[in-house]
Amino acid sequence: MSEHEIGTKANQPKLKRNLKSRHIAMISLGGTIGTGLFLASGASIAQAGPGGALVAYAVIGIMVYFLMTSLGEMAAYMPTSGSFSTYATKFVDPAFGFAMGWNYWYNWAITIAAEIAAVNLIMKYWFPDTSSALWIVLFIAVVLTFNLLSVKAYGESEYWFAMIKVITVIVFIIVSFLMIIGILGGNDPVGFENFFIGDAPFNGGFLAIFGIFLAAGFSFQGTELLGITAGETDDPGKNIPKAVRSVFWRILLFYILAIFAIGLLIPYTDSRLLSEDIAVSPFTLVFDKLGIAFAASVMNAIILTAMLSAGNSGLYASSRMLWQLAVDGKAPKIFAKLSKNGVPYFALLATLAIGCLAFLSSFFGDGVVYMWLLNASGLSGFIAWVGIAISHYRFRKAFIKQGRKLEELPYIARYYPFGPLFAFIVCLIVIAGQNYTAFIGGTIDWYGIAVSYIGIPLFLILWFGYKIKYKTKVVPLEQCDLNND
Repeated sequence: MSEHEIGTKANQPKLKRNLKSRHIAMISLGGTIGTGLFLASGASIAQAGPGGALVAYAVIGIMVYFLMTSLGEMAAYMPTSGSFSTYATKFVDPAFGFAMGWNYWYNWAITIAAEIAAVNLIMKYWFPDTSSALWIVLFIAVVLTFNLLSVKAYGESEYWFAMIKVITVIVFIIVSFLMIIGILGGNDPVGFENFFIGDAPFNGGFLAIFGIFLAAGFSFQGTELLGITAGETDDPGKNIPKAVRSVFWRILLFYILAIFAIGLLIPYTDSRLLSEDIAVSPFTLVFDKLGIAFAASVMNAIILTAMLSAGNSGLYASSRMLWQLAVDGKAPKIFAKLSKNGVPYFALLATLAIGCLAFLSSFFGDGVVYMWLLNASGLSGFIAWVGIAISHYRFRKAFIKQGRKLEELPYIARYYPFGPLFAFIVCLIVIAGQNYTAFIGGTIDWYGIAVSYIGIPLFLILWFGYKIKYKTKVVPLEQCDLNND
């Protein structure tokens, strides 16, 4: 088998290892920088104060760092498009791997529906009298084209989509700190005054910070895309560790510095921070403060690229996961078919079709079905993170148990076993606290609980349904499959 191809049979088309280091770094980075930073950061500062938001994002950022090192160790040693689904199958339980794969596929399929809806709203900002169908078709055509051509076309498109977001954040941070020290936006420096007004820097106490943990967790989701790309990465043993080392610090610095700057420039008491309207996003407010004309339109265009990026990556990640499930016999065989360019086109089309059907459900029954679908996918990312932590914990134990030496690993995750254990505990806390307000206030909000936690029973049904049908058991450490061919 060629070192640049991977597949199931020698005479069949294979996935192409055409993603370079710069591609996977930007895919992981771009998957994280989006509406969580451009929009949700303002609400986080308003609710917990500038200091509370910084603490919440820093703690979740550290947890994500440990998850990335865990995933990086496994992906560099055993690169596969099935990623944590494959690792869960090999190192935990085939039933757990089955549930992990379908959970993650569903998560991104529904995310595509959400991006279709968001792109439609953004285009209506500029062209209120145009047909929604036009923008929906264009969005689908763009992401489908990039994914159908080849993995290299996807990698290049995502590289440039992500580059636009990265440049925006860098410019924002530089401009913000020039305003803070008084070089831009007037002669008087802003200083730290806004950081200590009212109850700042910490507003609302521990519960407010805990509430921001949830928002921060959603903001950082997408970093695990690095694991999915491993199956089509050129020289994964070298490029995956390189991406792990570089991407995390960029993400953390971007979020921490951006939130710090917003907290200094805009008082947390400013009600506009709580708005979900792009015209008053914190980035727009800062650019307006500087006197930049058309700030809202500029940020609208940038968020449009963020939506295209999310849809592009979502279609890629979900199609590769569905392909791997089919290769492993956990999905219909038709989804294992590849084009001559090594693209799982049936998996792509099926995923996009599900996303479109989910979006269409928003037009029926006042969107109730659509909201349930979105809520069902809400916890999927955190469940995937829990699976990564568990899989890595058992992978390392199995590796040592079977007489292997750590020096054989292309990349070694530092702080094991603290890293995966810390990530596991934090993720469980975030999942449990998804809607903690439903349990307080004297009356339990059963509907709110059902809507918020529906993803958990769905995952358990997949897990134990497969386990009961095929009578699978937890794989003993000495029998874990460490074959990385």
